[in-house]
Amino acid sequence: MDLMELSEVRGILFDLDGTLLNVEMNAFVFGYVESLSRSFTDLVNHRDFAKALLGSAFEMLHSDDGSQTNEVFFLDKMSRRLDIAPGLFKDRLEGFYRDGLHELAPLVRPFPISRRILRHCFDHDLIVVIATNPVFPRQVIDARINWGCLEGFPFHLVTSYENSRFCKPHRQFFQDILDSQGLRPEESLMVGNDAEFDLPARQAGIPTFLLDTCPPGPKSQSRHADFRGSHQDLLQLLEHITRNRIH
Repeated sequence: MDLMELSEVRGILFDLDGTLLNVEMNAFVFGYVESLSRSFTDLVNHRDFAKALLGSAFEMLHSDDGSQTNEVFFLDKMSRRLDIAPGLFKDRLEGFYRDGLHELAPLVRPFPISRRILRHCFDHDLIVVIATNPVFPRQVIDARINWGCLEGFPFHLVTSYENSRFCKPHRQFFQDILDSQGLRPEESLMVGNDAEFDLPARQAGIPTFLLDTCPPGPKSQSRHADFRGSHQDLLQLLEHITRNRIH
């Protein structure tokens, strides 16, 4: 893709983990499951809880239903697997967010340049979406944003399991973001470090930037990105966009 084809861009969709935050997601997910399971030890043993949680999340990740939010889908699956009422499950979640979530803070570290990247976007009136895969509740996402020193930005949208019907890499996940922000595909850019989950934004017509300094694995090389490079390369691309965009 030619740089001039980005002249209409007015919205940036950012992946979060490995893109704006320095976090190894396998370690984070393991820590999350281990910590959360302790909130349910009086109701179910650890192994059964972990199996139900990961199984429900897997189904949510691969669902193409779209008739309900990811939250409703997930809580229904957990209730069926563990015979725990959705209301009780949510109450235990709230207790974990209040008393146990902080244990995971050491697993999330900032990329210092991320604040500069976001500040540039907001200073030039771009629509900024945190397009993280919506398998977590908003409180877990907000906690990671804060631990990564990205608090205080007025994001136009943060995807979470409460406000999303699909997950990456489903095409409709990206389309729902465009629709919610009144953006056409050519007015957007998807930025992420995971080729498998972020580059399918192209299926919705959205140009892509693959951040290749924090790859999740070999699959990062298996898909085509319109642009790729480091955080510094991304910042330079955003500077080009804001300097040359059509108002």
